[in-house]
Formats: sequence, structure tokens, C-alpha cells
Amino acid sequence: MPSAPASAPVRIRRADSSDLDDLVRLEQCAFDGDRMSRAQYRRHLASDSARILLASAGRYDFLGSVVLFFRRRSTLARVYSLATRPEARGRGIGAALLAAAAAAARRRGCRALRLEVRTDNAAAIGLYERLGYRRFGSYAHYYQDGTDAWRYEQVLD
Repeated sequence: MPSAPASAPVRIRRADSSDLDDLVRLEQCAFDGDRMSRAQYRRHLASDSARILLASAGRYDFLGSVVLFFRRRSTLARVYSLATRPEARGRGIGAALLAAAAAAARRRGCRALRLEVRTDNAAAIGLYERLGYRRFGSYAHYYQDGTDAWRYEQVLD
């Protein structure tokens, strides 16, 4: 899949079932472990309690995705996964996806977004903190390989 030029505008849209193959490919190239399966993506695409958003520079040039979960009668939304193609990192794709996730959460009446991040993922931690996420806790041995996770929250206005 070719990557878009750095100057191409990024568009965010809701994923649908026709995006399943591309979501799975993105998952494979973005993460070394703790990957979502095709079945999980299929379930989330069909769920009212999940929203998957895609960043692209065109209909078929997928640059990243965010998986957002909602719980009934809760004012908290959860960023379950944020994936960016390796060649698209550092271009604002993650920030654009998180902004779209925050907008989707606000529309659902949520007051905050929460997420977990590997304690050794300095780039992601830097992004979250630049965007106003605040660390509020941790999980020991959270990831498949035993790495701990920091818990972050962004209060939505």
C-alpha cells in the first residue's frame, strides 16, 4: 500500500465492513504483539458500543486507525487502540485520530477519554501528554510480553 505525500490532507472517517482487510493489515504492520484479530475487528465494526475511525489521504491510502469503546450509561469512553503505519508516523496522524475520537466521545455525552499505553512507548506517551492526557494510574504486566501500562485520561470540555 503506497503512502501519501507528506502534504496530502488527512481525512478521518468511520470504518465500515469493507475496510476489514485494510484494518487487519494495518494492525499487523503497526504492532509487534497484542494485535486485534479479524474476528475482533468484525465484531467491533458491527457493535453500537464501538467506533473505529480511519485516517487516510484518499479512500484507499490508510494511514492509521483508532478504536474507541463506549459503555452504556457511562460518561467515560476508552481509546482501545491507536495504530499508525510506520511510514506515516510523525505526521500528525495520531493527533488527528485522537481529536476525532474526542469529538465522537463528546457526541455520545462522554466527559472523558481513557487509554492505556506501554510504559516503554515514549513516542505515544509524549503524544498523549502533548494533547492534554494526564497519567492517573498503572497496570502491572498488562501486555502480552509482561510490560506494564500507564493509564491516561483526557477530560473533555
